[in-house]
Amino acid sequence: MSVPSMAAQLITVVHIITKMELGGAQRNTLYTVQHLDPQLFRVYLLTGPDGELLEEARACPGWRLIPDMLREVSPRRDFAALLQIRREIRRIMADAPEGVPVIVHTHSSKAGILGRWAAWLAGVRTIVHSVHGFGFHDYQKRPVRLLYQALERLSAWITTRFIVVSQANLRTGVAAGIFSKEDACLIRSGIDIEAFASAPADPQAVRRELGIPPDAPLITMVACFKPQKAPLDFVRACAAVHRRHPEACFLLAGDGELREQIEAAVVESGLEEHFFLPGWRRDVAALLHASQVAVLSSYWEGLPQVVPQACAAGLPVVATRVDGTPEIVRDGLNGFLVPPGEIGLMAEKIIYLLDHPEEARAMGRAAQGMTAEFDITAMVRRQEQLYCELAG
Repeated sequence: MSVPSMAAQLITVVHIITKMELGGAQRNTLYTVQHLDPQLFRVYLLTGPDGELLEEARACPGWRLIPDMLREVSPRRDFAALLQIRREIRRIMADAPEGVPVIVHTHSSKAGILGRWAAWLAGVRTIVHSVHGFGFHDYQKRPVRLLYQALERLSAWITTRFIVVSQANLRTGVAAGIFSKEDACLIRSGIDIEAFASAPADPQAVRRELGIPPDAPLITMVACFKPQKAPLDFVRACAAVHRRHPEACFLLAGDGELREQIEAAVVESGLEEHFFLPGWRRDVAALLHASQVAVLSSYWEGLPQVVPQACAAGLPVVATRVDGTPEIVRDGLNGFLVPPGEIGLMAEKIIYLLDHPEEARAMGRAAQGMTAEFDITAMVRRQEQLYCELAG
């Protein structure tokens, strides 16, 4: 009796994500694709044509381009993307040995809607969707918010299982009628804890590169320059901090649509000599280890990856109390939480940490002990367990 080959038994997993920018959802999707057990899974990655991580994605053996999958809403191109995704999934299914399970796993709002329906139209019946933060939020106009909620509820009918990165997103999904608790599981957005916990051999190297004085207190935020992250709130908070601590410097790493407005706000605030905009950086761990305080000013989130990164690096965090952020920042223990948009209060908390360096360091030590559940290897293993469970 012949024994089926190992290749014939591999579970096929197709990941779909809109844009390969330097965000937590994109990093973790790419890491998962690169690290799923090759003895158990045949892995594919379908992405749109944009993003700083695109070259890394292209290097994956199972990468496929969806030319019309863009973040911006465009009925014509969105429909074209739907057909392109369906075509690629059908090709993948045709290449898979008969009887081998095929799982489609979507990420982000646009790819989540288009990818799930394309998979269903292609005949896939095991569909997983990761919620890295919902596409609807309180800052949208009500008709827009209701439309996004309706699309999510409709797409939930063809979704086998949801993955959420925070308890807050779990509660939101249940309250909005998108899924039940039984249909969702919590898998944290993972980070390389050891990489962020380990101090660089030369902690001053990144300061020298960027021209930051070696002894200046450094306040750092890492984020995409888009309205969700409220980077202009960070600039305004920094202006208030600078009035109390004129020796302080501020670093905002990232890029995006609000860059020109941010640059103008820095000039308007008189911070040109103290504010650094280095663009997207791959050495986030080095930036954090060169800093005294990490900040995140978002108006909504899933669970922002930079927060556990900062905690692993031993930094106190000043962040807005939104969605999953309070699940890692405990107010007064490893940082401070403030309401979104409360720029003055955010500045006060940063000033407090600069005025009380010993307490700030104690908060940083406490933060390092709160990151175990964000281990990136555990994140991949839990996804593997889910795929095997769904494949039967």
